[in-house]
Amino acid sequence: MQLFADPSLNGALALIGMVTCLCYLVKYSWEILVGIRLYVLARFWRVNLKSYGEWAVVTGATSGIGKAYAHELARRGLNVVLISRSLEKLRATAEEIEQQHMKKTKIIQADFTSGAEIYGPIEAALKDLNIGILVNNVGKTYQMVPCYFLDVEDVEKEILDIMNCNVLSVLMMTRIVLPYMVKRKKGIIINISSEAGTHPHPLITMYCATKVFIDFFSRALNAEYKINGIIIQCVMPLVISTNLTHGIETNFLIKSTDDFVQEALNTVGISERTSGCWSHALQHFIIERLMPEWFRLTQFSLNMMKDFSKQRLALVEKRQKKFKTT
Repeated sequence: MQLFADPSLNGALALIGMVTCLCYLVKYSWEILVGIRLYVLARFWRVNLKSYGEWAVVTGATSGIGKAYAHELARRGLNVVLISRSLEKLRATAEEIEQQHMKKTKIIQADFTSGAEIYGPIEAALKDLNIGILVNNVGKTYQMVPCYFLDVEDVEKEILDIMNCNVLSVLMMTRIVLPYMVKRKKGIIINISSEAGTHPHPLITMYCATKVFIDFFSRALNAEYKINGIIIQCVMPLVISTNLTHGIETNFLIKSTDDFVQEALNTVGISERTSGCWSHALQHFIIERLMPEWFRLTQFSLNMMKDFSKQRLALVEKRQKKFKTT
């Protein structure tokens, strides 16, 4: 069936269609090949992290993703500096790493929701160490999510806590460690952002805003310092089973911290901006095409998020009650 009487117009439209299909074919084929290199071949062909320095520094290192990074870095041969708020948890995590991986540890107690005054002691404690890797992991969100901005309990304190923990910590820790890396012309800085930082997400407004800051900061800083031999990577995971997600059960879509970090570390030196693991990369690919930004900002999307969160919290409460009765 011809659309136009003029055969040349039909031929031109057919050619445009063919070229468009070919462009998409090449684009998606390239993305698949990059994904295979990043998440499959990297298991066998990856950067030697030990070559960047003797020590790794991890913030928020006593639970969740931070603890998993600390263990995996020690497993790969680095000594680890653990920085977190709880001295008891710091000592326990340090003991685990020393016993399981036979590597040295150093602990620094610091509350990252505090202001700039905590960074002087941190800098002094790190001064004489040959630091090859910094993982800026520490972060927080509202005590209860989802939540409208003005409904956050003690909103002024939460604003300061989240900004200090999610933003100031990344800037200050980078400022402390980066000069030594530049001097030695090698180093790795891994900044943990989130899929929430890819678009505005209502009901976790401050969290997603701070995570997009980490993404932009990482990409710009990488452009500035890669000529000095510094790798700056931004990791943007989706849902991982941590305290932040109430220990949600793992499955194909939801990774455990250990599994996620093992895959994410394999991508260092290969990708400057990554979802961290192949299942999260696949989810990101689908979400970007099925849930554009205009949809995420509709009331329908808000209601979906509320319902999902209610179901998740109900499941957590049910699991906790079951645990108490056994």
